[in-house]
Formats: sequence, structure tokens, C-alpha cells
Amino acid sequence: MSKNWLKGRTVIITGASGGIGFSVAKTLIEKYDCKIIGIARNEEKIIKAISTLGKKSADFSYLLFDVSKKENWIILTDYLDENGIKPDILINNAGFMLPFKTFEKITDEEIEEIVETNFKSDLYAVKRLLPYLKKSDSPAVINVSSAAGLCAVVGESMYCATKFAVRGFTETLRVEYNKQIYVAGVYPGFIATDITSRMNLNKKDKSTVEKMMMPLPKATKKIVRGIAKKKYHIGLGKDGKTMAFFAKIFPKITPLLIAKVLKSSEMELFEDIK
Repeated sequence: MSKNWLKGRTVIITGASGGIGFSVAKTLIEKYDCKIIGIARNEEKIIKAISTLGKKSADFSYLLFDVSKKENWIILTDYLDENGIKPDILINNAGFMLPFKTFEKITDEEIEEIVETNFKSDLYAVKRLLPYLKKSDSPAVINVSSAAGLCAVVGESMYCATKFAVRGFTETLRVEYNKQIYVAGVYPGFIATDITSRMNLNKKDKSTVEKMMMPLPKATKKIVRGIAKKKYHIGLGKDGKTMAFFAKIFPKITPLLIAKVLKSSEMELFEDIK
């Protein structure tokens, strides 16, 4: 599969102000001369990120809106129409994790927020942008799920639920638009981003978690390489790949073993699942 198909493409990417989103966008600009339309909520953060691109910053435009609101995607399509922009690739990357805790401790507000952001935003994005993408000579939809979308993880019922849903949506899209649209799922383990920002980690736990995380540049390289090769399943990180492998071979035992390990941990991070 030629990697040249990425050259000069117009890419819409959510969660673009930092982490995987901006890192992937930066690589696509610098390596493949792509034009990026980044979606974010924090203007100060995304402007600061874009400034690191130097002369290439002109290739990164952005819109500020909450991806979980259906009506905001109409704003995006209006922007595309008004500016004559023809997107080729959609990367649904926005998402977050809740602190580890059993389901009964999760509030209704948290349930609504994580479902809207992690899953329904992907639906809204694809629904609104499919007519535009289908006009491209090489359209693509890449949805960032998680290794937690391949294996149940105790204390993360809602994160797993949304990421399993993203996986199902992605795999079904791939079948429905077979040979019409390149559709891929990205399944990372812990990557060195701010994914744990809501967890209020103490210094010791933070240090332990960071040691488990895959460096962002390495993860970005693997994601972009996978997209360039048009892989439909892009797994990342030793932790994520190991968890996914054993969940596939031993689907009943693996989640129970993970639960046992986490519950026996002395980390404060897992206190609310015991």
C-alpha cells in the first residue's frame, strides 16, 4: 500500500489542541503536507500548540466548539461550504476517562457527559461529514477507541462502554463502506497524554502510571504509519496489546485477572473499586 495517498490531504481532527490529536496533526503537516482543521474547546491551548509549527502554522486552521453537541457539527459544515473546503479525512480523537470507581458511584451527569463526548460525537461527526468525504478520491474515517474497547476494565465501566461502542461503530462502518471509504480504529493503551487529568493522582501514583505510558512521539509515529498503510486496526502500547491479546484468547478470565491485580494494588488510584 503506497503511503503517498496521504500527501496534501485535508484532515479534520477533534481533540486537536494537545495529546494524540495535535501530535498526529503536526506529523501529518510536517511529513505529508496535509492541511488540518482542528476542533477544540480551549483557544489559548490550541493557539499555543499551533505556534510550535513555525512556518507550517498556516496549514493548521481551527474551530472552537464542543464536539458532543450535535448542532455544532452544522457550524462545521457551514464553514466548509463557505470556504469551499473539501475534506478527505476525519479523525475522531476527542475523549476522556473518568476516575476509577464502580458503576454505582458514577453520577448521571458523568454518564451523560462521557457518552456524549466519547461516542455520540463520533456519530455526529461521521453523519454530517460523510457527504463531504465521499466526494474525495480517497476518503477516510479514523476513530480513536482504546484497548479498553477490546477488554473490560474494572472501575471504568462507562469508559469501556463508550470505547466498545466506538469499536462496534467503526467496524460496522468499515463493512458498510467497504472499498468506498478507508475506515480504521485506533486502540491505544496508556499513552503519555493528559488522559488521566480527571483522576487527581497523588505524586506516587502519578509516577507509577507515567512509567506505564507509551511516549507520545512513539505512539504518534505508529498511528500515522498505520494510517499511511491503511491498516484497519491500529493497536498501541505493550499494555494495550497484551490486554487485547489475552482478552481475545481468554475472554472470560482476562478481565477477572485485571480486576484482581487492580483491586490488590496499593495505589490510591484504585481505592474506589475495592
